[in-house]
Formats: sequence, C-alpha cells, structure tokens
Amino acid sequence: MDPDRPQRIVETRLSPGLGSLFILGLFGLLLPQPAANAAKGDEEIVAVSSRAWKGYVRTKLPDGSFSPETYAFAKGGQVSGSMADNTIDKLDFMDIARVVAKPLADRKYVSAIYPEKTNLLIMVYWGTTTGANDPGMQATYNAAQSTQAVVPPPPPPPPNHGTAPANNGPGSNTQTIDTMSLELMMMANRQRDSADMKNAMLLGYDSELAETTGLENTALRGARESLIDDLEDDRYFVILMAYDFQALWKEKKHKLLWETRISLRQRGNDFGKRLPEMMLNASRYFGSDTDGLIRDRIPEGRVDVGEPKVI
Repeated sequence: MDPDRPQRIVETRLSPGLGSLFILGLFGLLLPQPAANAAKGDEEIVAVSSRAWKGYVRTKLPDGSFSPETYAFAKGGQVSGSMADNTIDKLDFMDIARVVAKPLADRKYVSAIYPEKTNLLIMVYWGTTTGANDPGMQATYNAAQSTQAVVPPPPPPPPNHGTAPANNGPGSNTQTIDTMSLELMMMANRQRDSADMKNAMLLGYDSELAETTGLENTALRGARESLIDDLEDDRYFVILMAYDFQALWKEKKHKLLWETRISLRQRGNDFGKRLPEMMLNASRYFGSDTDGLIRDRIPEGRVDVGEPKVI
C-alpha cells in the first residue's frame, strides 16, 4: 500500500496562560524504565499517521544520531467514549505524559528546563472514539433497518357517504411507508458515513478513506472495508501535536511542526496496559512523515514499565 501524503489541518486553541502550560512540562517527570515482555499469540493492529510540516527537519550529529530537541508538555484534552471505561477514564494528563516521555527521550526529545531554551510545545490529546458499531449508534441504524422488514397493512377505507372516495390507488399507504422507510435508511447511512469521516480525520485515516471511495463494488473493496472496520469500532487514541515554542512564546504564533496520531481498537484491550506498546510502536515516526497511514501489528502481551525514576 503506497498512500499519498495525508492532508490534515487541525485547529488547536491554546490557553492564554502559557506559563502554567509550561510548568506542566518542566517539573521532573517520572519516566518509566521499560522492560518489554511481549508474549506470542494474538496480535493487535496499531494505526499510526505522522506528519512533519514544511520547514521541520531534524538536525543530525556527525555520528548520524539526532541532535537533542527540548520540549514542554501541554494538556490538549480528553475525549470520552460513549460508555464508562476505567482503563482510560481513571488516567489523567500526567499519567499519559509519563508514558509518552520515555519514547520521546529515545528519539532525543528532552524535557525542557528553561523557557528560552525550549524548542517544542507538545500538546497531548487522548481518548476513545465512538464508532458506528457502538451500541448507541447501532441502535439507531437497526431501528431504520427494522422499518424495511415490517410494513403494517393499510387502514380500512372510510365509509362512503355519497361522495367519491379519494383515488389514492392500491397500496398507496404501503408506498408511503416504503418511502418513509427508505428516507430513514438514507438518513441512517448519512449519519454512519459522517461518523466514519469524523473518526477518519481524528485518527489519520482520512486520505486512505478518500482514496478507496468508489471501490465498494470492485475487487479492491477489501481495502476500504478494512479501513471502515477500524473506524466503526470504538478506538483508543493519542495525538501529539508539536508546536514551535519560541514562536508561540515570543510572537504568539501557532506554528505546527509535526503531529503523530496513534490508535488501537478498544474492544478487548486495556488502555493503561496497551499505552506503552502503542507509544513504543509509534515513536519511530515522531518528527517524521509516514506519507499516509501505517498499520503495524503488535504481539498480544504486555509491557512492564518498571519502577519510575525522577529526572
């Protein structure tokens, strides 16, 4: 699969209290020390879409490694799913930041100490999407489908009091119900398509979904169906959006340098336990461009993050 470069622009509003946002990234973080123990067995797919915006290129040292860049974290916000889920609902921003900090450090992104020497402000968003297969949305779709299955008989005609009955034609009531049923189905399908596209834009599936439009009735429909299956399941996600800190601090300009979107199916997974694996898998793309969506398989198992260490 060779997808084209995704085109996604997300407008982000930062709190005017930049100083308070900066403090979140400056205090010593409790960084987990990894001891990855991935067991063999069933596998899950982690989807990653990363983009480096024009003008952002990492500097390399003579040995080929990246030159360190400093950053501060800021809370972007959480999107709650339609149902309670303690594996993610119980986690707050600092819980997420602690896990994200380790793979960032592995890529030479270093927690900042002084504002004047800070390169990036990394906004962190996380949450759960609501897909069309979610029980609440599925109920609406099923209700529309049920109108196709059962059509009540037409009511008896009114008594004739010497006036000619209205010439509605045989089965006119059934035709009216069929028309209403079709309209309900079309409305439900539009709602489903709208939900799919909303999730596609949030998770970084939008370019691939657009590319497969029109393939529904062809031999290549499997590619689209696979994307739709992902989008219509509820999915955990984390989004990192890295802004030029100096431009924001000194010039009040929101200059987005890179973004990475990571997601994993909610069903059968524990967000808190899966988060280290998700971030480790995505870390190779931080600050770079995937030229579309990457869907990697991760082994079923767990990652032990070990004891936290203050830096």
